[in-house]
Amino acid sequence: MQTPPHLSRRTVVAAAAAGIVTASASPVRASGTRARFHTVGRVSRAADGSVAYTWPGVQFEGRFRGTGVGIVLDDADNDYDVHIDGASAATLVTPGRTTFRIENLPDGVHTVRLVKRTESPWAVGRFGGFLPAPEGAVLAAPRARGRQIEFIGDSFTAGYGNLSDTRDCSGNGGVNRNSSADLAFGTLTARKLDADHQLNAFSGRGMVRNYNGGSAGTDFRTYYDRALLNVDGDVWRRPDSWRPQVVVIGLGINDFSTPLHAGERWATEDELTAAYESAYHGFLDRLRASYGPRTFLVVSATDLGNTAVFVQATRRIVQERNRRGDHRVRHWYYADAGLDHLGCDWHPSVRDHRIIAGLLGDHLASLPLRW
Repeated sequence: MQTPPHLSRRTVVAAAAAGIVTASASPVRASGTRARFHTVGRVSRAADGSVAYTWPGVQFEGRFRGTGVGIVLDDADNDYDVHIDGASAATLVTPGRTTFRIENLPDGVHTVRLVKRTESPWAVGRFGGFLPAPEGAVLAAPRARGRQIEFIGDSFTAGYGNLSDTRDCSGNGGVNRNSSADLAFGTLTARKLDADHQLNAFSGRGMVRNYNGGSAGTDFRTYYDRALLNVDGDVWRRPDSWRPQVVVIGLGINDFSTPLHAGERWATEDELTAAYESAYHGFLDRLRASYGPRTFLVVSATDLGNTAVFVQATRRIVQERNRRGDHRVRHWYYADAGLDHLGCDWHPSVRDHRIIAGLLGDHLASLPLRW
């Protein structure tokens, strides 16, 4: 078959075996489908009903009647997965401006889920809605789930390079082709619990220090309040409906995994640790003010191998919050001998993410959640 100009050959092959995919130029949004989809993750809504986004793992869920569905996209930077009735139907690699169509389905009512696999802190993706096949219809959006979890973190949380089976990804497509936020431990945990979630993750960023001291003067906190990471001063307009029962925070790997260099703001590890703990308390204050006293704030840490300062600092933070009377701040330390870190650049593999999701599920099961 001839590859449509709007999609890469890999994109088409992912669904062509079933004979269910076509592509065509598209408008920015699907006419008449305003609000007929459920959004999972942070987005910026346009007046015409389309949405823009940059965070990984953003998802759009819909229902339709008929033999197919069109997906209106404008994104030349990210990769996506398409699921129909819970089963994988296609992978879209940097689709560009297109209407991607799933066709030749049995006539009836179906579900569709579009998920952004990759990170794009400096590139905005746009989703314009779902389109019905001829004589079909896009139905009312699925209901929001009662359970909500927010995941805050870095590359581990984002699912960086988790699809790879080799740590050097220079010869197998690079990080983006080997990353799936949909298979990151947070998403896996939320799916098992049937919870809506946000995956607010930014690779290389720490609480006060970024990986190897890079991008001095910024850190994760610089970007957390944004819907669009590449827009200075942008502020996500949190809907009243978003009030997660649990927030899992995983920041510190980039702060402590590499040694300090001459010229950085902290002369010693002790100074860095003190700044980290102070900033972490401030960040927890922001979350508590935003989400109220009943939300569980889970401060997580993992084994860095070369230092124990990460886990020690996070434990002290939680102990101090508990001492102040906030017993809904909890500590979760995960380490498992079975983790292979075979993802790109020694990141967790898909297998590792499944293990971590299981450990997190056990931890959440120990909390007195009423959801």
